[in-house]
Amino acid sequence: MFETFYFIYPLTIINLPGDLKMRNIVINGVGTIGKRVAEAVKKQEDMKLYAVADVAPNPELKTIKKNFLKDTPLLATLESAVEDLENGGLEVQGTLEEHIDNIDLIVDATPKGIDEKNKENIYEPNDVKAIFQGGADKKVADVSFNADANYEEALGEDYVRVVSCNTTSLCRTLYEIDDSFSVNEVNVSLVRRGGDPKEDSRGPINSIVPVTDVPSHHGPDVKEVMPDIDITTLAVKVPTTLAHVHMVSVEIEGEASEEDIKRIFDKSTRISLLSAEEGYTSTAKITEKMRDMHRDRNDMNEVGVWEETITVEGDMVYWIHMTHQESIVVPETIDAIRAMLEMEENKLTSIIKTNKALGI
Repeated sequence: MFETFYFIYPLTIINLPGDLKMRNIVINGVGTIGKRVAEAVKKQEDMKLYAVADVAPNPELKTIKKNFLKDTPLLATLESAVEDLENGGLEVQGTLEEHIDNIDLIVDATPKGIDEKNKENIYEPNDVKAIFQGGADKKVADVSFNADANYEEALGEDYVRVVSCNTTSLCRTLYEIDDSFSVNEVNVSLVRRGGDPKEDSRGPINSIVPVTDVPSHHGPDVKEVMPDIDITTLAVKVPTTLAHVHMVSVEIEGEASEEDIKRIFDKSTRISLLSAEEGYTSTAKITEKMRDMHRDRNDMNEVGVWEETITVEGDMVYWIHMTHQESIVVPETIDAIRAMLEMEENKLTSIIKTNKALGI
């Protein structure tokens, strides 16, 4: 027998067997991460981008609504935002709360602080699940998420925080090492980009700015996902927009060779070994590689480890990797959706589905 699901406003009616129901996902906040997650959801075979939501008719939203989101309904996050969006030339099909009964999960990609207000004023009162991004305070959700390291902890959860780009890259690489050789201690020096390419108001312009909190927030964030990892992180900000670079030192138990570490990284579908000998000697050249591969927006969802930097000295393992801050958390967010909605109990099944859809 088939069950019919109806939506308010002129949205598509879906007829599917009850146990194969497409999950309705809304992206709230269509910025750097939100627009990428929206596109990623559209590429999945087991979920539907029901709508996107926002509060202001910014140029970014206008552009994508005319292009890859032209058939996706736009909702106003708040009633007070409807007029602003319409005055900006955008067609609005109601508010987020007016559609809430049709929504299975909301990915909140709004700025820090706004996400907490959304949870308090919209998500909790309406009993709807939500994913928050790494910039959110860790208190916003009981689970801080990485698909490799703790997928199972997110199964059935109402609120999950997908950790930041830097933390995601550290969790991916450290999980693989810890899974093969128990990790005793980690020290990481992070060289952080000053801002995303579009963030022309951010610095530094002609300086290197140390992050004076020691450890930087990345170490404690890793421990939110992998509590047994003893990690210290230091960070500086530099005037580049392309990516972050991490210099990692790990003390392990047991004996490993450099070839062992390379094989461990190479078997992970979300870690890519980069070769300086082949000419990929910088973040700029890796970005150019993504362009040449025709990756969407030149994105690199994987962690890029320079294989020449992988060094083993006794029980110490060293490497340098790059993190594309705009896109690395996108596949993690898709996996978090499946875990929270219990669409896949096995992390590998979800990772494979996500990777295939995103071309990873």
